[in-house]
Amino acid sequence: MSGTGGAPPDRCRLYLVTPPALDPAVFKDTLAAALDAGDVASVQLRLKDMADDDICRACENLLPVTQARGVAFILNDRPDLAAATGCDGVHIGQEDTPYDRARMSVGSDRIVGVTCHDSKHLAIEAAESGADYVAFGAFFPTGTKAAKTQAPPELLRWWADIALVPCVAIGGITVDNCEPLVEAGADFLAVVSGVWDYPEGPGAAVKAFNQAIARHSDR
Repeated sequence: MSGTGGAPPDRCRLYLVTPPALDPAVFKDTLAAALDAGDVASVQLRLKDMADDDICRACENLLPVTQARGVAFILNDRPDLAAATGCDGVHIGQEDTPYDRARMSVGSDRIVGVTCHDSKHLAIEAAESGADYVAFGAFFPTGTKAAKTQAPPELLRWWADIALVPCVAIGGITVDNCEPLVEAGADFLAVVSGVWDYPEGPGAAVKAFNQAIARHSDR
C-alpha cells in the first residue's frame, strides 16, 4: 500500500486533500481521474462540521477509488470513524483527538499523522510518540482555512537533517510555488485548491505537480 507512513519516500510525492464540501457520488469520478493522471501517495478526506452519517457515506464512496489504485485513504480528525469505515489512517490536529487516543482507535497498522504547524517542539514530540508523519504549514497564504502559523521552507530542511519520520508540507501549495518546498526536503506536498481548482482540471494539476517534482529530483 502506498502512503505517507513509515520511512521517507525516495522522492517527494503528492498528498491530496479533498475540497471542504463535496457530493461523494459525483466527486468519486473527479477523484478517480486525478489519481489516474499521475503519482499520488495519499488522499485525505477533510469534511469539517459534517454529520457522522455524511462522513461515513463519503468514505464508502471514495475509499474504494483510492484503495483500488494503491493510494492511502486518510480521514481527518475522526479516528473512530477511520477505524469503523476501514480507512488507511487518520490525520489529527493539535486541537483534535490526542495522539495516544487516536492510535488506540486505529491500531498499530494504520497511519496516524499529526499537524505541527511551524513548531519544532511539536514535531519532535509527535515523532517520539510514534506518529507516522508530521505536517508543517502553512507555507503560503491559503483560502481553504485560516492559517494559524506561517512556516518557512528552512523548517523542512531542518527536519530532513534530524529525523527519519516523513514530513508533509501544507498550505497554499501550487504548481508554481512548490519546487522550493521539494528542494528543502518535503517528503509530501499536501494540496487542496492547487489541484481541485487548477484551470485545466485536477488531472492536469497532478501531472504538472509530478513534473515539477521530477525537475527537482533529476537535478
